Amino acid sequence: MENQKFETTALIELFGHTRMAGIVSEQTIGSATFIRVDVPETKSNASFTRFLHPNSIYAINPITEEVMQHLAEDMQVKPVNAWDIREIVRKEKAMLGMGEEEEEGFD
Repeated sequence: MENQKFETTALIELFGHTRMAGIVSEQTIGSATFIRVDVPETKSNASFTRFLHPNSIYAINPITEEVMQHLAEDMQVKPVNAWDIREIVRKEKAMLGMGEEEEEGFD
């Protein structure tokens, strides 16, 4: 049996009710094989890549590139990003109407 490179546009359904759309392929990292999802750029997000362990995937649904782009735009899946507790506290205080001068102990 000949090894074929797997690559398709698809809707990926993950355990935990997460869905994402992108170009799906296989990638070996070290001795493990992962599912690579290249999520396209949307109006509000830059393109990004996510590597998924095959056991975390419930379904891979092949779709057209046009449908993939529409779903990526609609779902607005974001890449993992760094967070800073000071920024979270600042936003929470802003929502509660507390000013910067009331902030203590976060610098």
